[in-house]
Amino acid sequence: MNNENEPISLLHPRNCIPNYKTLSEVTVHDLGLDYLCSQTTEKKPEQTLLLSILSKMTEDPKVTQYRSDIFSDIYRNESMRNKILEILDKISFLRDYGSLGKKYEDSANIWNLMHRMDELKDYINCVEGIFDSLSDAEISSQGLLALKEYISRLYHDNGFQELKKDIAALKATTYDLKSVTLGVNLNERFEASGIGLISINNKPFTKANILSNFCDKISTKDQIQDDTEWREDYKYHPFSPAGSKNQEILLHRGIAVIPENDMMEDLPRYMNRITDQMLSNVVKNLRNILNKYVSITITDITNLIPEFIYYTRWAEYIKTLSDQGLHFCKGSLISENINDCTMEAKAIYNLKLASVVMKNQETLITNDLNFSKEHLVYILTGANRGGKTTITQAIGILFTLAQGGIFVPGDSFAFSPIDCIYTHFPADEDKTMDLGRLGEECKRFRELYSSCTKNSLLLLNETFSTTSFEEGYFIAKDSVKAILNKGIRTIYNTHMHKLARDIDELNCPHNSGSAVSLIVKSDRGNRSFKVEIAPPEGMSYANDIARKYGVTYEMLTGEKEL
Repeated sequence: MNNENEPISLLHPRNCIPNYKTLSEVTVHDLGLDYLCSQTTEKKPEQTLLLSILSKMTEDPKVTQYRSDIFSDIYRNESMRNKILEILDKISFLRDYGSLGKKYEDSANIWNLMHRMDELKDYINCVEGIFDSLSDAEISSQGLLALKEYISRLYHDNGFQELKKDIAALKATTYDLKSVTLGVNLNERFEASGIGLISINNKPFTKANILSNFCDKISTKDQIQDDTEWREDYKYHPFSPAGSKNQEILLHRGIAVIPENDMMEDLPRYMNRITDQMLSNVVKNLRNILNKYVSITITDITNLIPEFIYYTRWAEYIKTLSDQGLHFCKGSLISENINDCTMEAKAIYNLKLASVVMKNQETLITNDLNFSKEHLVYILTGANRGGKTTITQAIGILFTLAQGGIFVPGDSFAFSPIDCIYTHFPADEDKTMDLGRLGEECKRFRELYSSCTKNSLLLLNETFSTTSFEEGYFIAKDSVKAILNKGIRTIYNTHMHKLARDIDELNCPHNSGSAVSLIVKSDRGNRSFKVEIAPPEGMSYANDIARKYGVTYEMLTGEKEL
């Protein structure tokens, strides 16, 4: 049963506590997720935000469906997402720099209290703005509908209607405060001995008749000006007697008596105290009303800001690529009860490579690929720079985006969620000094294998290729058998064609699934970047390459080989 008072999140449904597994930094780099996030937004903090959300994976299908439905709504409603982001930015400013949710001193003067009142008014406008934006848009996702209901309930449960009336009443009371009239007492030496508030006025101060007559009687023409225009012969004569600024103001019948030796810089504080005294009823009402709403918090709503940024930045990025002609689709979940297929991908491509291809006006090659019981492990072979790593990386990106709720590159992508992605790509030289390259590879593979479950995705790129063919083949063969025994969805990109030819030796009846040979097709030595299930081309492919570059015996020597 849903707890309606529980703060809402746009990353998971209520009463759902996902079990996340975080992609390692190595996997993030191998898949190029850091690069993709840098393309999505130029702001470093936002790149970090996007990557942190993408790299936390859960196999819970409810989370995947929840996110993908929200993203669909946000992607389709550009006006809504822009309005909400603008509102949330304002709420974020109120949280970081305003006084909402912060305890104010009992001694706060009327100006502090009125500022706080204005912030409450801005907050109410923000809450209403979010609700109106969601109401005006065509939304169907569970998450945004729940947010709409949550905002409405938050509005009413916090007594916002009553607060609006209170603020309107206070505004009516304080709206007419346009100016103050001050009186300055002089001693026998014509020195300022006190300052007091004569009146608070409903109009800005101008040259009143009584003051005009007074000035005309006691002043000469060159001392009293007829207007407020600046003149170069004006001189400023500050009143700044020496003394302690910490002395308290002395109030006597509404007059602020300046303590002897006090600093003139404390005059604003004196005025605040006098104003509070003159407006005691207004101050009292302000404090009473604000005390009623001191518990109002904006934390629940401001927590949605990074989540909205996550969806919005991806929506803007994908919209830009779609306008350039790239295809994207919403991932769909495969029910485990339907069949043993755990992925059906049509016309997919590597999103990291796509932007480069589009800039160079090249043709983007797409592929189809499935995971099922019969196709659980792919032994992928083909030419150097023929696209093996590209397709291996693409599959990891597809699962990451789909489970993050984001549209995926391709025509269709149906899948069963994975719990995590593990990659084993060639290691840097400086990481292999102690164990040697083969030892480091074996150690890393064992750690990855131990972490994998039957719901994981394992991507191997030239694993065990840093030693002799015989040693590498022996280790790779046993490793693939162990992978099949555990039932891990795997793409093994390798140059060991013999491993793909010996598929029958790898497949055992008691395994959770079967391995199959997948090749990057060649067209007489030209790279096609298209994959298909077929036996490895091996020597025939090498012969095509040799003929293309003129390095057969006959082409090199001009003689036929005996």
